[in-house]
Amino acid sequence: MSAPELGRAWGGLGELPHNFATGRLEELVKWSRAQSCWPATFGLACCAIEMMATGGSHYDIARYGMEVFRASPRQADLMIVAGRVSQKMAPVLRHIYDQMMAPKWVISMGVCASSGGMFNNYAIVQGVDQIVPVDVYAPGCPPGPETLLHAILSLHDLIRSGEITRRRGKGPGAGIAVEQRDGQTATRMVISARRGA
Repeated sequence: MSAPELGRAWGGLGELPHNFATGRLEELVKWSRAQSCWPATFGLACCAIEMMATGGSHYDIARYGMEVFRASPRQADLMIVAGRVSQKMAPVLRHIYDQMMAPKWVISMGVCASSGGMFNNYAIVQGVDQIVPVDVYAPGCPPGPETLLHAILSLHDLIRSGEITRRRGKGPGAGIAVEQRDGQTATRMVISARRGA
């Protein structure tokens, strides 16, 4: 078959979803975003100790380009909310989230951050998804470093596939709940009903 016949049969380059330049560039941007997530730590309780252990040499989070936890939200694009969020801390958390550069992602670490946990009272926010859009939920009380790494890798997969970049703005997060990987007894996590709002 000659080139003009092949072009007519194939529909030409206009029928392609992407041309060779934009398709490759888009994949490169997704890959670079996934491999360069810089976390802004928001350690509030015992989950923060497990988050610090994940950054240590045994688990070596530097393999994923995340070895430096940023102290400035303007240099970070991933917020790991580790622990219970009090009503007093909620506006601070939202302020830091608003200062982060876009696109930005949130991992809710532990049942206290995800649903209030055992603290079902007026002083604790019953799910951080009422304040910021959560992309990945890591269960556990506290979740071990293995579970947090599993949540980070799940987030990387979502960023690379492009599913997570379709929703940007004021809508809810992706709301992916990962399984617990640290050998502890699995904890039940009730996600807030406001997540889909």
